[in-house]
This record gives sequence, structure tokens and C-alpha cells, in this order.
Amino acid sequence: MERIRDKAITVGVQLNQKPGFPASMEELRNLADACELEVVGEVTQKAERIITGTYMGSGKIKELKEAMAASEAGVAIFNDELSPSQIRNLEAELDCRVIDRTLLILDIFASRAQTKEAKLQVEVARLQYMLPRLIGLRESLGRQGGGAGLKNRGSGETKLELDRRRIEDRIAALQDDLEKLVARRQVQRNQRRKNEIPLVCLVGYTNAGKSSLMNAVIRKVDPDSDKEVLEKDMLFATLETSVRSIALPNRRSFLLADTVGFVSQLPHHLVKAFRSTLEEVTDADLLLHVVDCSDPESAKRIEVTNDTLRELGAGDIPSLYVYNKADLAEGRSYPEEADGGIYLSARKGAGIDELVGLIGERIFTDDKTCEVLIPYDQGRLVSYFKENAVIHAMSHEENGTKLSMTCREADYEKYRELFSPADED
Repeated sequence: MERIRDKAITVGVQLNQKPGFPASMEELRNLADACELEVVGEVTQKAERIITGTYMGSGKIKELKEAMAASEAGVAIFNDELSPSQIRNLEAELDCRVIDRTLLILDIFASRAQTKEAKLQVEVARLQYMLPRLIGLRESLGRQGGGAGLKNRGSGETKLELDRRRIEDRIAALQDDLEKLVARRQVQRNQRRKNEIPLVCLVGYTNAGKSSLMNAVIRKVDPDSDKEVLEKDMLFATLETSVRSIALPNRRSFLLADTVGFVSQLPHHLVKAFRSTLEEVTDADLLLHVVDCSDPESAKRIEVTNDTLRELGAGDIPSLYVYNKADLAEGRSYPEEADGGIYLSARKGAGIDELVGLIGERIFTDDKTCEVLIPYDQGRLVSYFKENAVIHAMSHEENGTKLSMTCREADYEKYRELFSPADED
């Protein structure tokens, strides 16, 4: 049977004619839909400042109350993070459930989390958000009833029965568990550095097509692979960092990591809680900044992503813009290199070869083309280079095996003393 969805009205204040407000409200509706809430109306106000106690003016509060009564909506969703006093005052005025953008995003993350680490991170963020809002949220959670809506209905009310001390103790215990997982992840990163395998990270706004792009690359280099990641047309489909090894025809390989998508006004609690997951980004040799070029707000999305990367300490890592969904952008030719990146369609697999070529040019800057003579008593080196270099020509000479090849500069320097000096380039 189809679940009955709670009805909600979205609410926002546009400060000082700030541009991008309509897009922000549309995104709020999409977030509500992802949280299985049915948006049945919208109330907005233009103002110079947010009202400290009630977020918006008394006239708009009255209008909102009437709209909720007329549409039988039981939830008011506000487009900004509300203070504890605002939640308390608004619930008293409206006599309904009041949630803000931050709580909405936290709840979506809670519903999407699959791994132990992601679940711990979401719970830490949620508890940190709730801690200063216990009084206001206590009333709110008391109104929860049946039907679809916020995912943590039962658990939320139980958590709010904890006093501040117990919540703080719970946060500390969760963070201890997270630290153990972070330590394990750090060991994996150190091993990758030791193996000198470049790391390429997919970053970008949520639902830009990062997971689809990752799967398109995997299918291109290994059509029989079973290592594809979840891809779905939904906000925050990916919460866990997935890393896959990509082997290229030139015997070089790199690691490709899919990361959680960013969103406007991403809650600070979430950025902080997911910092360990997003540390993959700060370790990357190259960032693939994936952009939905069919989105009219793509410029704003790029700005949000770059701001978040700077907050994470990854603002200076080299980036390559990947303008995805070019097949949905009117009049856009693809694949095409332009605007500091490449236009392509992950869904159609168009432009993937070109993208992989660009990645190789950016991360494999230490290639050396050379001709060497390897003495016969060093035959193991011939086997090594056959596996780890591109052999252009090979011949057996009087004093050894001559190889014409392209290899890593580091490999060349490591073994050059074993080559026959007279024939070394």
C-alpha cells in the first residue's frame, strides 16, 4: 500500500533582494520530497533581516497559519537554520511541527546511511544539532504521528528524553568509535601513498552525476567489472566514499573515489561529522569537479562546491571541471573540451575516453620515454618493465635485451644503474 505522506508548507525569507532565492526554495521543496513530505504550499517574505524571535514578521506568521489550516498541513519547513528560541516561538504560534533546512538534510542523511561509519557520523551530527534545541524540539517531537515524513520518528523522541549530560556522553562515545574507523582509513591511505598510486576524487553538487560518471569510467576500462557503485536520480544517493582502481591501457593505474555530494547551506554539523570521510578529498592528486551543465543554477552550484572544498582545506588541489549531462543541455555539443574542462554525457557514455585521457595527462606527469639495454643476468627487470611500462620495441642484442619503452621516471631512476651504460639514453 502507498504510504500517506505528511503535508508541509515551505517557508523562506529573501534578504535584501538576494539573488538565487527562488532556486533555494525549489531545492528546499526537493529536499522535502526526498524526506517523503508532500509540499502543498509556500510562504515567502522579502526583508532586510531575520526576525530574532520568530524568523519572520507577525503578519507573515498569521498568513502561514491560515495557509496551513486551509491545506491541512501539519509541518512547516523553514529555509534557514532556526535558533532554539525561534523553534519554540514558532511552534507556540503555529501549533504544528516546525523543522528547518538543517534538520531536513540531517534526516535525509539518516535515511541514506548504510555503513557503520556513515550511521555514526549522522548520529553525531544529529545529536550536536539537537543539544542546544532540546526544549524546542521536545514539543515538536511530541506531535509526531503516523504516516510518512521524518525518518527518525521513534528514535528522535527517545533521544530527547536523555538529559544534556547523557547526550554529551553519547556524542563522546560515538566519536571514540569514529576515531577507530578513521585510524583504519588512515592506514589504507598510507598504504596507497606507499604504493605511489595517484588518487582522483569526484566532487560536486548533489545529484550532478558523480556516481554515474564513476560507473561510466569503470565500464569503459573494464566492461566485465562488477565494481559499479549505486547510482540513482535522487539527492544524496552517495554518503560513503567508494574507491575503485582504474587500470589504463598504458599499464598505469589510478584510484577513483566517489564522495558525498555538497548542497547549499550544508549543515556545519554534517561537514564536521563527515570530515573523516571527506579526508579522501584532501589527499587527492586531482579533483574531478562534476557539474550538471543542464542546470540553470550550475554557476551557483560550482560556487557552493568550491566554498565547501575551501572549508575542507582542499581549495588548492588541482581540479578538472567535468560538465556532465551535456545531452540534456539545449544546443550543447559534446564531447568537447571547453571552459577549463570537458563536456560529456555519463548516461550515454560519450566523452569518457577523452576524460580518461585528460586525467592521465594531469596525474601522470612523470612518464619517461627511453631506450635501455638490460644485461641478460638482470632478466627480472625485463619482466618488471613488461608489466609496469609500455614497451614500444624489444630486441635481443649481444650484451642484453634492448627495450624502447615509456615508464615512470621513478622506475627509470631506481634501476638505471643496472642498465648497460653504453646503450643508456
